[in-house]
Amino acid sequence: MSIETTGLKDSTQEDTQLITAAEAATLIEEGALLIDVRSEGGRASTGAVPGAVIVNREHVEEDFSPESAHRLAQVSGTDQYIVVFCGSVNGSRPVAQKLKALGYANAVHVDGGFPALRDADIPTTGPTDQLAGTAQASTGAVAAER
Repeated sequence: MSIETTGLKDSTQEDTQLITAAEAATLIEEGALLIDVRSEGGRASTGAVPGAVIVNREHVEEDFSPESAHRLAQVSGTDQYIVVFCGSVNGSRPVAQKLKALGYANAVHVDGGFPALRDADIPTTGPTDQLAGTAQASTGAVAAER
């Protein structure tokens, strides 16, 4: 599958912005910009995708507007393929829609969000929050006592 065969350019489809995690994996492999719009807590508790650019949902216009003095350095132009993910489509859909309104015709979001990307074998790092670390430490301590 290539960028051309994902159907992203066909505006007659019901929702050309929603793609599967497998389609996202192909786009990422082909150089699409990967955007994580989850909160810091969400990333800490579930994990992260190395190389994904962290974007605050409230700053999309500032980070992506072609006229913005604060546009992200990773943004090369409005024809760039951009894959947005959150914990679910409820967080990523509004961002993909904002990007499309800003002229990014190839902005898409992932059906199933981060869990779907992880399940599609996109490289991820594990949870980093203190609670997860404490649980791992406790498990290790129990295993050491046995």
